Amino acid sequence: MHNRWRNIAGLLVSLALLASVAGWLPTAEAALIGTKDEIEIGRRVAMELETKYGVVKDPDMQARVSRIGAKIAAASDRKDIEYSFKVLNTKEVNALALPGGFVYLFKGLVDYMPSDEELAGIIGHEVGHISKRHTVRQMEKSLGMSILFGVLFGDRGVFLQNLAFNAIMAGYSRDDEREADQLGYIHTVRAGYNPYSMLMGLQKLEDLSTKGSYGLFSSHPEPEARVARVQGYLRDAKVHPTVASKDGTAWATDAGLTLPPLTATYRGNKPLYRAYLMAGALYLVSRTAEFSGDRFILDGDGTYITIYYDDRDIVTLTPQDASAAGLSLDDFARQYVDAIKAWASVNGR
Repeated sequence: MHNRWRNIAGLLVSLALLASVAGWLPTAEAALIGTKDEIEIGRRVAMELETKYGVVKDPDMQARVSRIGAKIAAASDRKDIEYSFKVLNTKEVNALALPGGFVYLFKGLVDYMPSDEELAGIIGHEVGHISKRHTVRQMEKSLGMSILFGVLFGDRGVFLQNLAFNAIMAGYSRDDEREADQLGYIHTVRAGYNPYSMLMGLQKLEDLSTKGSYGLFSSHPEPEARVARVQGYLRDAKVHPTVASKDGTAWATDAGLTLPPLTATYRGNKPLYRAYLMAGALYLVSRTAEFSGDRFILDGDGTYITIYYDDRDIVTLTPQDASAAGLSLDDFARQYVDAIKAWASVNGR
């Protein structure tokens, strides 16, 4: 079926080019697909995806994704559509942005990104594609003029649905991916998420790409360059603490902040991602009113110890982290929180 529609799409592109040369059509830069048509195209493709994969029957997972998505959508610049966020029942690590505000995450991606922060970065990227109408613009470049399809086909909507599906499967241009990455960073920061969210999401996907199972990066090219650009956004915004890593360990670092490295994987996050979560959390609380080191506290559950700022989780420390430093977990946690409090006294307002 897909090959048949590709052949039809190719025929129409050829006809559109011929018509353009003959002077029958306006230039391709004209807006040929309005918001109403865009939403209808997205709705049709969404139904096709849900029929093919099925929606995950886990209310908590769907609610989590919808909650994150709603915050990201509220932070985007495009307000003329209603966004929808759902999880498709497939183990593939992937996500799709459809015209008209429909965002689909694959269950494999949600399982691979246990924290809301990193998932927000990926959702921010997909909302960026929709906000800038990347798929719609790609379709418009091929169309020529919508009236041409009405002449050739009785159901223009079905044709556009298939053209949209093929455009999505073909992937975006590198310029579109760069723009969506930048917007993903902007959206997550505006929504109040960890500023390292986008970087974490991209680096996790890069980890998969080195294993030959790269999901999103199969259609999202140049992973190393994308990671470097997001690191540049963080430097330009002067986000601190920053993160350092060596030999599989990682730690947050800043002027006046010296912390032992994190060495263990905790809740699916290796030390590097735990350090990103910690550094971003410290950055966010340092920008709150009446920031004070006195508001950092320790809380243990008998196995792990978590450092909180009021009720915000900063980092959870494990017995393996402490053992690598040659300390008991209690002593390791006290050393950690004392270092953070000293840093706060320098960075307080």
